[in-house]
Amino acid sequence: MGRESREHAMPLRSDWSDEFCPIRRSLDVLGDPWVLLIIREVLHGRGRFDTLRDTLRISEAVLSRRLTALTDAELLERAPYDSGGRTRWGYVATEAATDLLPVLQQLALWGERHTPMPEGGGHMAMIHVACGKETHRAESCSSCGELLEAGDMAWVKPWKNLSDPLQPAGTLV
Repeated sequence: MGRESREHAMPLRSDWSDEFCPIRRSLDVLGDPWVLLIIREVLHGRGRFDTLRDTLRISEAVLSRRLTALTDAELLERAPYDSGGRTRWGYVATEAATDLLPVLQQLALWGERHTPMPEGGGHMAMIHVACGKETHRAESCSSCGELLEAGDMAWVKPWKNLSDPLQPAGTLV
């Protein structure tokens, strides 16, 4: 793209950080699809750079920029881990990130209801580990009524033949 066309190109997004509307301010932080996918992985305890890159199939440059933005927004914190005698840094969820659990779970419920299931997929059950039952609500358990927290949830993903527990804030697996 030539210099002239870049100068007149429509911006990819606006800065809504100073808006009165809380939805706009939220979208200023969360409006990029990679953001919620990164938070999903970190809530599963998979906050190592290489793991995020490989699981999400995201370029290193894009991932690096998103991790910096999420750290600046205080949704993620850097956390040390040992990698064969060498200290490396991964990312863990903050309380602000774990507060997004109902948003992620509602997106999953919506996707199950309103998007076609690809062949070979299957229903992702959200299990409230505390009572052992599947919940059909995002914020509180549809079986026992308790508020749902990341450390008390597991997502059963049949396409991966996996029960995938979520982790509380500050956990890197």
